[in-house]
Amino acid sequence: MEKFDTIIIGAGPAGLAAVYDLKAAGQKVAIVENNLWGGTCPNRGCDPKKVLLSGVEARDRMIQLQNKGFDEVPYVNWKQLESFKEQFTDPVSKSSRAGIVKAGITAIDGQPKFISEDTLRVDGQDDYQADKFIIATGQRPSYLDIKGQEHLLSSTDFLSLKAMPKDITIIGAGYIAFELATIANATGSKVHIIHHNDHPLKEFNEDFVSDLVDQLKGKGIDFNFNIDTKEIAVTEDGQYTIKADKFELTTDLVIGATGRIPNADFLDLEKAGVEYSRHGIVVNDKLQSTNSNIYAIGDVVATKQPKLTPVGGFEANYVSDLLTGKTQEKIEFPPIPTVVYGSPKLAKVGVQNGSKVIDQDVTNWFTYSHTNESKARIRTFLNDNDQVVGATVFSNDADSMINIFTLAIKQHMSHQDVIKQIFAYPTAASDLEYLI
Repeated sequence: MEKFDTIIIGAGPAGLAAVYDLKAAGQKVAIVENNLWGGTCPNRGCDPKKVLLSGVEARDRMIQLQNKGFDEVPYVNWKQLESFKEQFTDPVSKSSRAGIVKAGITAIDGQPKFISEDTLRVDGQDDYQADKFIIATGQRPSYLDIKGQEHLLSSTDFLSLKAMPKDITIIGAGYIAFELATIANATGSKVHIIHHNDHPLKEFNEDFVSDLVDQLKGKGIDFNFNIDTKEIAVTEDGQYTIKADKFELTTDLVIGATGRIPNADFLDLEKAGVEYSRHGIVVNDKLQSTNSNIYAIGDVVATKQPKLTPVGGFEANYVSDLLTGKTQEKIEFPPIPTVVYGSPKLAKVGVQNGSKVIDQDVTNWFTYSHTNESKARIRTFLNDNDQVVGATVFSNDADSMINIFTLAIKQHMSHQDVIKQIFAYPTAASDLEYLI
């Protein structure tokens, strides 16, 4: 049986970051993957979604400038855009594995399970031992436990559709639901969102979410709140009828976007002394599990941090430093921005309260009016020292602007600090002095 210093389980962005760091530090390492090398983000998550959203963004700009430089606004050609997306996704798994091998790292394909506290068995036959393990197995879509659940497709299925149906329904109202709805709407499909309560995007301020819902309604997306789906039935002509109390809706395709669950249940973690729950693997402030030699990072971890690729990468770097003696301190996270890639985008970072709240409608500011945005808002939160501690941004460029706020929060910047900087003008960044 071959023994390693560290074995990483899961070859997504977090796992890959960790294994390369440890290899560079001189460790004998291996990494195990049971599906696509590279993980969810580049294969069937954030990266392909971003490629598809590029078509949405181009169309949005044309809509805003209709009769101001553009006469007609075409719908996104789904077949062409999907083909463009595959230029990015198709090579990922093969190239990710090849990079591992080229670096002299042992790449193991198959389903891993613990058979003891320090030994993995892969595909029921090959055993591997290590002093330390890092679990980075991510999450997978969850499905509603309802009659007809077999008719639900996931976000993974959506991103690989070869044809966009004329009518599509998404159950759920979180990040994924809003983003998939935005993409489908831009292709000309009739899009419905069904949610069991009236609090979509619950992580965000309600009035900002209301603005986003209004904008999407204006583009033709149909929202159905306080609908608790009970059943999905197939009609005689091959469509699907979604049923709830006093509600029915017939559609061509149903996507379930009702959350994700950690990939922790197939590893036989109890044999390694590792505790986990429906939220993920339980860890301490050094990302150690209940077995001190087994760490967990990324989306599989039961922590309060957002389940985002950059967070997993940050955790990977931290655990690598911990295992190579570069630090013994507990992990401390910087401000973490989150973005809903809707149309427009909605983003936030930091705390969402403060001694002073500055709420501004910036729709008529030149940064937004020169592209004729229909609605743009920014809310900032300051502490007792007038330093920015949080922000929410609603605009087409919210994803870029929120990164500027993230840096400002990290640097404890006040208005006086901002006016000492020189930014390119006119840009969103040059507006910062009027926002803090």
